[in-house]
Amino acid sequence: MSNTRKLKKKTLMARQPIFNTNMQTVAYELLHRSDANDNNAVFNFSGSLATIDVLLNSYTSVYQDKHLKRLPAFINLTYDLLVDNTLPDLPNNQIILEILEDVKVTDDLIKSVQALRKKGYTIALDDFLYDDQYIPLLKLAQIIKVDVLGMSFQQVTGQVEKLRPYKVVLLAEKIETHEMYNHCKALGFKLFQGYFLSKPKIIENTKVEPSKLKLLSIIQALQNPNISNEELEKLILKDPVFTFKLLRIVNSSANGLVCEISSVKETLNILGVGEVKKWALIIVMISNEDKPEELATQLLIRGKMCEIVALSNGILDVSGYMIAGMISGLNAMLDIEMSDLLEQVPLSLEIKTAISEGQGDMGKILYNTINFTCGNWNKLSTGIDSDIYDSAYRESIIWASESMGAVGQA
Repeated sequence: MSNTRKLKKKTLMARQPIFNTNMQTVAYELLHRSDANDNNAVFNFSGSLATIDVLLNSYTSVYQDKHLKRLPAFINLTYDLLVDNTLPDLPNNQIILEILEDVKVTDDLIKSVQALRKKGYTIALDDFLYDDQYIPLLKLAQIIKVDVLGMSFQQVTGQVEKLRPYKVVLLAEKIETHEMYNHCKALGFKLFQGYFLSKPKIIENTKVEPSKLKLLSIIQALQNPNISNEELEKLILKDPVFTFKLLRIVNSSANGLVCEISSVKETLNILGVGEVKKWALIIVMISNEDKPEELATQLLIRGKMCEIVALSNGILDVSGYMIAGMISGLNAMLDIEMSDLLEQVPLSLEIKTAISEGQGDMGKILYNTINFTCGNWNKLSTGIDSDIYDSAYRESIIWASESMGAVGQA
């Protein structure tokens, strides 16, 4: 890769979705790293309240249920921020304050939390593991985040039993598997956070659902490098709704066209086959009602971010970067293994090796993008320009929201 500079320690942010029992995104936790803090936790409150509000809005706005919404943000606080009264007056209906698991329970801490409750803030206890010393906080908190990573089903059940006497909403965090999600849901957890959504839900000895077979067949046709303009046009025109959505989205602000396109043939002539395939794939992903909207949003952000980063690094041909980003998580949408997906979908060798092995410029950008959006900044390659990734991430969030909106309105 070209035009790279040494990774600088600076303010970096990422968001992680929090779901309800219907798998709707109801909030985002804001992950953060700054010069003084490398633990991906504590939010930086430097700057004016107006700046903070703009920053929060850029990370918590999402197109959902055909409307643009601003979701609440979970933000981690240190002991010093709590007891020194240095927390600015933030919108209490948009902020959930998380008390970190390593804070010392003191009289000053309890008084500060009581004061925040009186101001109308929602209080959450982060990475909670029951201990009697936390009883004063349990009486004040509204949300308890139980870190289930590394716990057995029995251990999670034990934590829930100890928390039943308290009037709190339980949030299961760091869920890695669908089995743990189902177990937590059965125990009465109301909120869920983790990477289980980005993994396929594989059920042994069952056939792929007909709706997903149709989805897979469309993706296979779209990615066929030998498909002609005429064949692609016929494929799209088979479904009038699909055709309408394609025209709607290519004419949206997300695509930035200066003139309106009124036919599939015109779309192919103006944008080219590569761009039409990309937008068609986006529509197929967003239109999959079997999966939560958040999964499609995450893949759109990933794909667009790969493309922007590649352009920023001086790569001239970025035609496959967005496809690689989106396809890299499509196995979760289809509930099949990635190896099976790569065998069944005709992709270039560059895209396949980028996804499966992280090879080449495309693979490095893809893996860095995935780690950045997950807040795994310690896994970023050495020598990259973090400013490029940070800017690309924010731009991609806005673009993905506009794309979701364009398809939803169609």
